[in-house]
Amino acid sequence: MLQFVCWEHSSIFCVRLYDRVHIITWNVGGAMPPDDITALLGLHVGDGNTDMYIIGLQEVNSMINKRLKDVLFTDQWSDACMERLSPFGYILVTSQRMQGVLLLVFAKYYHLPFLRGVQTETTRTGLGGYWGNKGGVSARMSVFGHTICFLNCHLPAHMENSEQRMEDFESILQQQQFEGQAATGVLDHDVVFWFGDLNFRIDDLEIPAVKTAIDNNKLTMLWEKDQLNMAKDSETVLVGFLEGPLKFPPTYKFDVGTDTYDTSGKKRKPAWTDRILWRLRATAPFGQAPNAGKRGSVSGLSSGTKVTQHFYRSHMEYTVSDHKPVSSIFTLQFPYKVDMPLVTIMVEDEWNSIADATCTFKAAPNFARSSWDWIGLYKVGFKHHKDYVGYVWAKQEEADYHRVTFTEEELPKGSGDFILCYYSNNTSTLVGVTEPFQVLTMMLWF
Repeated sequence: MLQFVCWEHSSIFCVRLYDRVHIITWNVGGAMPPDDITALLGLHVGDGNTDMYIIGLQEVNSMINKRLKDVLFTDQWSDACMERLSPFGYILVTSQRMQGVLLLVFAKYYHLPFLRGVQTETTRTGLGGYWGNKGGVSARMSVFGHTICFLNCHLPAHMENSEQRMEDFESILQQQQFEGQAATGVLDHDVVFWFGDLNFRIDDLEIPAVKTAIDNNKLTMLWEKDQLNMAKDSETVLVGFLEGPLKFPPTYKFDVGTDTYDTSGKKRKPAWTDRILWRLRATAPFGQAPNAGKRGSVSGLSSGTKVTQHFYRSHMEYTVSDHKPVSSIFTLQFPYKVDMPLVTIMVEDEWNSIADATCTFKAAPNFARSSWDWIGLYKVGFKHHKDYVGYVWAKQEEADYHRVTFTEEELPKGSGDFILCYYSNNTSTLVGVTEPFQVLTMMLWF
């Protein structure tokens, strides 16, 4: 749950905002989703504290899933994530796919009006930039007035390509540019999360030595030979990026269907190819990032933004791929910026008859409306903005408050809990939501 903490300091009333973000990366190796991803999503915990889920996948099968009734046309992995998360109130905010590289962003429905400026980008680096099997996909947005960018990458494979991985990462950062005055580049954002199959390997040590260290839980001796850890001391582009300690065994490469490291003819050396890092926008002098050279689970800026990593782990129980998924939960602590919804929708607690099927809404003075805006009626547990029961066009009138009415054709045929959401055509996002309200069975209305 989003939390607000208030205190008084030097006669100034301050408010802190805490946003809990769950990030997952997994190279799924072209496999179909397993039957149950509940543990991977942490839904079995049931604490309800997660505000956003960020899921980065690599090597997703390109087969199109046409089971959805709407025009989204998605893949089986997107569908599986929506099916599991929507009953808990998580809505797909945006997604971006580049061949097998897929990024999904989910948030609690009541946060949607405060996620603004949503944009996505893709950068191909395979075959010299012509092929999208390698590269990066990103999603950026303003979260309660603070800019965040999520970057999912699949970098070149093989032991000898460490320098190429760094060059591709730098190319991705240079090429990805967003519209608007604030945070035009990835590193311009207040917080950046970088994750994916980064493909860095363990240098020098032979396979038997690596496996012995894993079996004896002497992972620290492997950290020192990890290419990404070593690159942090020499690569300028990595300045400011932080990562929690690798307390889990290397996540690649396994025999599919097992927990056994590669026994094929290739006999790939185990490696931490799948990683999650973060970076806070530097406020120190140019070239000197905050906490540079330090590793830990907590980082912050003098501006008050703070990131706390609660855990960083792999999930050995999933065996459909030759990689193990990796996940991490972060708390983002921001100075609170007063931010009202762009559209406020008012509706009664119950619709008892067709005559009750109405609502009023008010737009903020700075909100640019479109004649193509609409208000949708959604059943609690909806998956994305097109998953509505019915909708009506949002009227543009010269008045502070606007009223719209749903016709019988736009109403559900059964009772249940529903939500009204305002869709902005200009921003392609939901910018206003109501609390759940009850619609009674249509049969009682006649």
